[in-house]
Amino acid sequence: MPNLNITVEDKVCVVEFNRPHAMNSIDPEMRQELYAFYDRMKKDDGIHVIIFTGAGDKAFCTGADLKKTMPDPNDSYAQQLLGRGDTGSAFQGLETDKPIIAAVNGYALAGGTELITACDICIASENAKFGLTEVKRGSIPWGGSIQRLPRSISKSDAMMLLLTGDMIDAHEALRMGLCSKVVPAAELMPTAIALGKRIAQNAPLAVRAVKQLVTRGQDMPLTHALQVDKYMYGILKDTEDRVEGRKAFAEKRDPVWKMK
Repeated sequence: MPNLNITVEDKVCVVEFNRPHAMNSIDPEMRQELYAFYDRMKKDDGIHVIIFTGAGDKAFCTGADLKKTMPDPNDSYAQQLLGRGDTGSAFQGLETDKPIIAAVNGYALAGGTELITACDICIASENAKFGLTEVKRGSIPWGGSIQRLPRSISKSDAMMLLLTGDMIDAHEALRMGLCSKVVPAAELMPTAIALGKRIAQNAPLAVRAVKQLVTRGQDMPLTHALQVDKYMYGILKDTEDRVEGRKAFAEKRDPVWKMK
């Protein structure tokens, strides 16, 4: 049985963590399946939007399976990081210009919350729980959330999550801006899939350009970021898809995108 259930419909790819017996924690086998999916995700033009969720009704993802993920005593971290370029993070390689949605059902702890910070949009069920619990285990979050959180929510809220290791519920996550919407559990996937389909109906080159500009612009001075926006507008200005979008609007029909 695969550790990931992957389905694609209407250009929306749903990736379901499939270890409900282990709270959808990530073991070495699942990590390799994730790496393989990241490679497919970037190359498959039939995938325009990705949704991550968890099997069952108890957990989205609870990070690394501590019972199975043990460091190799014969392998130094220098060898791992500098020799192979592998941080050991399950989310290494997730970077993409394609939009990513987290549909959070139940517990999203440690790596589960780390994954959310790497996604573009988060929809949570009413029973969702979030937490960066690593400090309670003598470690630190190493999937990117230490740097990403203060860039997306207030520093005070980010530090509260990072330093206490405490869990918060879905409505507190909504207040912080960690998620965009809270819905009943039965409505979670229909809501996430409907959102994914709305995004996938838009011009794919324009959607990817917007994500790229937002992501890169966060590390630029505002004046530089605004200038890059102008360059990207110029790149897209004469594409076939932009011509098609205007023509379809005038003819009152749905556009047919060619990614050209």
